[in-house]
Amino acid sequence: MTKSTNNFDVIIIGAGSIGSPTAFYIAKSGLKVLVIDQFPSVGQGSSKRAIGGIRATHSDSAKIRLCLNSINIFSTWKEIYGDDIEWFKGGYAFVAYREEEEKSLKKLLAVQKKFGLNIDWMDKEQFLEVVPDLNHENLVGGTFSPEDGSASPLLATHAFYNHAQKMGAIFHFSEFVEEIIVKDGQVKGVKTSKSIYYSNIVINAAGPWAKQIGQLVGIDIQVNPDSHEAAITESVSHFLNPMIVDIRPFPGSSNFYFYQHSTGQIIFCLTPSPNIWGFSTDETSDFLPLIARRMIEVMPRLKNIRVRRTWRGLYPMTPDGNPIVGWSNEVDGFLLSVGTCGQGFMLGPGLGELLSRMIMKNTNKEDQDILNALSPYRDFSGHELLK
Repeated sequence: MTKSTNNFDVIIIGAGSIGSPTAFYIAKSGLKVLVIDQFPSVGQGSSKRAIGGIRATHSDSAKIRLCLNSINIFSTWKEIYGDDIEWFKGGYAFVAYREEEEKSLKKLLAVQKKFGLNIDWMDKEQFLEVVPDLNHENLVGGTFSPEDGSASPLLATHAFYNHAQKMGAIFHFSEFVEEIIVKDGQVKGVKTSKSIYYSNIVINAAGPWAKQIGQLVGIDIQVNPDSHEAAITESVSHFLNPMIVDIRPFPGSSNFYFYQHSTGQIIFCLTPSPNIWGFSTDETSDFLPLIARRMIEVMPRLKNIRVRRTWRGLYPMTPDGNPIVGWSNEVDGFLLSVGTCGQGFMLGPGLGELLSRMIMKNTNKEDQDILNALSPYRDFSGHELLK
């Protein structure tokens, strides 16, 4: 290709849960977009290993606002664009079996309600009406947010990809970014394993590989990959609507969560403690016995269900559990949308719209509040309690 055909308004590195919706919204704004990804097709990094949960029930206002927007996009996608992305509004149920979790969840309600979340505390009897199969013994209650839900990460990411292409976005797969071209402190383009492409704006949406992309322009991005395992069971008759989340710390894990897919399968994941840093996606022999004990303790009826498959994915973690979103101060035109801490799928559509407004220079006050909270130059000493 000649230099003229290699010129773009925006280049996005990463075609996953952030890069694909971002490409869609930027292309929808009328700009010429190129997306470059190291994998053979869309969503083949962390996205295909996500379990599909989508919630706005966070402890951080920026993530609440972004995910409220994402839920609106996911829930109306089929109606507006025609694609079935398996959106299901089953809600999220955070269980409390101890006074510690009761206090934490009730304390969070004030923040969550302030930003418009439909969420309430339920005592034991009320909670069992929502999830009757929970273990009754020692159950105190929990919070329930009925507007949350789930969708298919692969179907949704492909939907954004397909519609981005219809809007004119170009995707290059199996292509590695080797260099980000910078001249006089300004991004000028990228050199890949196949060609050179020119643009004054490059977006880092590389997920677990965000730090490596940042190093190409001499920036140390505080994102490190953390391995998490998940699994799926055989199909059984539908009995469970919400995602169940248990935030109690146990030896080997800090929390776990599971839900029933529309196919009848139970999908579940566990947050390891301590973190398992690195890029390994090999399954372990520790995961299934550890999470099985926790799941059966919370929902005894699961004890005879058969597990069909396990897998392991990477969570791009930040020190405080919040994403890093904003323009680089060191290199003009280098935009970060990284460190989503395993929540890239639920944050992706909201972030895609926000990034599009940033590039088109039409952000609003709410956008600025979000960007201030997620700034690459913030104090990372805080802690997102429901990460």
